[in-house]
Amino acid sequence: MTETAAIPKSPVAQRAPVRIEIDDDATPVVRLLGRTLRDAVRTGHAPEVLGRGTGTVAVRSHVTPQAATVTLHGGAVTVTGGVFAPADATLVVDLESRFAPTRDPDGDAELAGGMLRALRPPLPPWREAAEHFWDVTRGIRGVPDVLVAVAREPEGPQEARFGAGPSTYRMVGTPEALAGVFTGADYLLTSLESGLRVQGTLSQLSVMTAASWKVRFDV
Repeated sequence: MTETAAIPKSPVAQRAPVRIEIDDDATPVVRLLGRTLRDAVRTGHAPEVLGRGTGTVAVRSHVTPQAATVTLHGGAVTVTGGVFAPADATLVVDLESRFAPTRDPDGDAELAGGMLRALRPPLPPWREAAEHFWDVTRGIRGVPDVLVAVAREPEGPQEARFGAGPSTYRMVGTPEALAGVFTGADYLLTSLESGLRVQGTLSQLSVMTAASWKVRFDV
């Protein structure tokens, strides 16, 4: 499977498109890395890293055996499952905390630091993220007719509604928390432990959890 996203045109120079390629039968960690790097490319984040010539980065979970290799080669970035050869740099990260490093990287420090930047693109505004989430997941069987997102802004709660019908699911949190869940940067269930609030039935929570996996892993 190959995913391609173009870096936006620069007023100074136009970079060639960067291709993000993942295994056809990609594991969850590979899909997570691929989706995150595609987000980075689409928003023009860290082009100096993703567009560099060559290099390999091993990315390992700090608590599970999950691992993948990110290979940079001539305008393409390939993510494959496992680490089967020495890499130029190695990152040990928390996969449930937006790739936060849990120890100092090994190997090429510049490459490791650049890849960490690429794996942590800025989140879009929460309304934009919510709209994208709704567009991508509304067709999942059992998804409520209406999604209500409420952001706890400094000036007071701000609400956005998507869909129409009798069943409603409500999500309340900070703009950062909402954008994190709606983009797939954060797990829904992990976000519930850190302050996100939801209103709905248990069956709706199950379906919305599946919806969050869809955007997180781009499946």
